Amino acid sequence: MNSPPFRPSPSAPQVVAVVGPTAAGKSDLGVALARALDGEVVNADSMQLYRGMDIGTAKLTPGERRGVRHRLLDVWDVTVAASVAEYQRLAREEIDALLARGRTPVLVGGSGLYVRGALDALEFPGTDPLVRSRLEAELDEHGPGELHRRLAAADPAAAAAILPGNGRRIVRALEVMEITGRPFTAQLPEPGARRDVYDTLYVGVDVPRPELDERIAHRVDVMWEAGLVEEVRALEAVGLREGRTASRALGYQQVLAALAGECAEEDARRETVRATKRFARRQDSWFRRDDRVHWLSGAAQDRDSLAGHALSLVERAVTA
Repeated sequence: MNSPPFRPSPSAPQVVAVVGPTAAGKSDLGVALARALDGEVVNADSMQLYRGMDIGTAKLTPGERRGVRHRLLDVWDVTVAASVAEYQRLAREEIDALLARGRTPVLVGGSGLYVRGALDALEFPGTDPLVRSRLEAELDEHGPGELHRRLAAADPAAAAAILPGNGRRIVRALEVMEITGRPFTAQLPEPGARRDVYDTLYVGVDVPRPELDERIAHRVDVMWEAGLVEEVRALEAVGLREGRTASRALGYQQVLAALAGECAEEDARRETVRATKRFARRQDSWFRRDDRVHWLSGAAQDRDSLAGHALSLVERAVTA
């Protein structure tokens, strides 16, 4: 006999956040929870905000969404530079609108700063076009390595958290420091300082590293077979290569290099697998530092019970 649908009580968490590394199974769990909780999914994957970036971001197809509305997908053109502050504004608008209608927002994604921006009381300094343009000119002239060394001298903690090749984030960190006169990391709360905007239940999807690595390799193979190279070529025609954020997305960056003749396509494919595995490790480390996250096994043998265990966490939060 089928179980009756789960009915969240008025004391249930306002928001459920599904987090963890790429390829862990967050998207499917988010759909299952939204269906069970009479909710909708709010995207917290920074690259799924871009229109046309479907295959390389593993964006769920309309059929895979199973009738659940997904908000904050396909928001920006690929030429738009991503902004956590802008995402924060958009995400809170969507969350507040859902709560006002009695729906459960299910925030799903592995972009750690985007999740915190939506759910924590973080304030992001504004931007100064003159400072930004000057730093971007220095980036174009000297490359990210020199700017990263400058950041390391001024704010070692920020430099340790930002990859030396991520010019966009290095420029932003230096810009914030110049505008505020304070280290970039001083803008974030101290570890352990919680400033929750919403009553949130955090569910982390945990997959053993060897299995996750296999999933990532398989996912990249599927992306290539589904036409990732053709997708990148089409997006290149509408400005992907000029997009400072979108052009650095995993898979897209590697395919752009192949299309430019900088490497063979098979090398781009292998580099996508390698870079994605490395990125998944950073994602896992980020969320492991947050003691609000309740980790559940997303291993193959536990997939069928994952949603049920997550709903049990909601029930426990209600009775706590």
